[in-house]
Amino acid sequence: MLDARYAGGRGEFIVLYGRRRVGKSELIDRFLEGRNGVRLLAREESKALQLRKFAQELGDFFNDPFLKSTGFADWDSFFEYIRQHSERRTVIAIDEFPYLVKEDPSLPSILQEYWDRHLKDSGLFLILCGSSIAMMEASTMDHASPLFGRRTGQILLQPLRFIHALEYLEDFRKAVECYAVFGGTPAYLMAADPEKEILANIEEKVLAEDSFLYRDVDFVLRTELVEPRYYLSILYSIAQGNHSIGLICNDTGLSKSIVVKYMSVLIDLRLVHRRIPVTESAKSRKGLYYLSDNLFDFWFTFVSPNLEALDRGNSRLVAEQYVRPRLAAYVGRHFEGIVADLFDLFNTRGLLPFVYARIGTWWHRGDEIDIVCLRDDERRILLCEVKWQDGVDATGVLERLGERAPNVAWHNDTRDEYFCVVARSFSRRPPPSDRTLCLDLDDLDGWAKKARLEEDVAAWERRPDTEFVPLPEPDE
Repeated sequence: MLDARYAGGRGEFIVLYGRRRVGKSELIDRFLEGRNGVRLLAREESKALQLRKFAQELGDFFNDPFLKSTGFADWDSFFEYIRQHSERRTVIAIDEFPYLVKEDPSLPSILQEYWDRHLKDSGLFLILCGSSIAMMEASTMDHASPLFGRRTGQILLQPLRFIHALEYLEDFRKAVECYAVFGGTPAYLMAADPEKEILANIEEKVLAEDSFLYRDVDFVLRTELVEPRYYLSILYSIAQGNHSIGLICNDTGLSKSIVVKYMSVLIDLRLVHRRIPVTESAKSRKGLYYLSDNLFDFWFTFVSPNLEALDRGNSRLVAEQYVRPRLAAYVGRHFEGIVADLFDLFNTRGLLPFVYARIGTWWHRGDEIDIVCLRDDERRILLCEVKWQDGVDATGVLERLGERAPNVAWHNDTRDEYFCVVARSFSRRPPPSDRTLCLDLDDLDGWAKKARLEEDVAAWERRPDTEFVPLPEPDE
């Protein structure tokens, strides 16, 4: 998106935000490679020091010794200088913009004036970047902000999907295990050693008290949240299996009003998400709450309850006695989301029995189906069970799935039903059928590679600066 906007040539005002460690600064740096631009990193310091630092960096970038010696007196002089250097295409990326607004709340209104009067019709490519999601939205996109309506685009940078982790780690089973533990946050995922087994990675990269992941979850939460103790209690409760408001209240001892209030903040910060049965409307009262980041889930499941032992240097003990016995169940819980992510990829390439419009989980009165895909206009439904196990009897699973299918109340009398089982490996599969699908890890890996290859080729063919020339047939 940044490449396309840059090529357009018009003035751009891009808001780039997302959680810490998700790769915003790295994205900007990669975007700036080979382009005329600079990233200015704000710090939590006085306005005078902020302006002095920016003057030094812009003086270096524009080769302006005079600016380095005189500096900026205020934000007006900063933006006036930017205006004078914005006739040609120039990228100015201000990283951690909320730090500047916190020090000087008048900054958004000053930027508004310069953007409206001078910069919007220039060659400036302005990026405002920040890790505080709430502050970025309030200072740049809220109706009450002077900058409301000025942005030409926004990117809420999300963690990487499993398919991207698979490209990085290559080995499918290892990718599943690493993604279940480290999630899609690039800084967390790249901390894992692809050459080592998952338990060794956990012991060395998460449980060891000198590893940065050991305290990073706690650090991020205390940086983002004003009153972390209640938030920590709610996140810990969810990780322990309490997914409804009522169960969380009973577990934490907090009132319903407090839990609802704090849950709303956690959802806004993308730390928690709400799930509803795929057959329900968005207003359903059956919503359940889950942690959005896999590393946060792992930390609250295994690290937080054992902090005392880990602080004494007992990472090997915790890994062997507490993590190993429950690791398969933990990975299995996240394997369902991984398969759903893969299904979205397969769906775009037409690899599934039909192209679905909705995908999610279904549950009702203690009964649950891991993945349900729906196509409303043709009334087609795919019901899928996901097993993080070897030697699964697919025939038996399909029979039980067929028996439970009528419990899913969705056009029961007129729908076409399809069934799927996903497992690490199978001991028995039924004969191939256009109504049933059985996929093991090798199948998923092969389909993912095929789908990504087709996707990459299609994207390459769509590029305006390339012409598709087929390869010549090889000689006999």
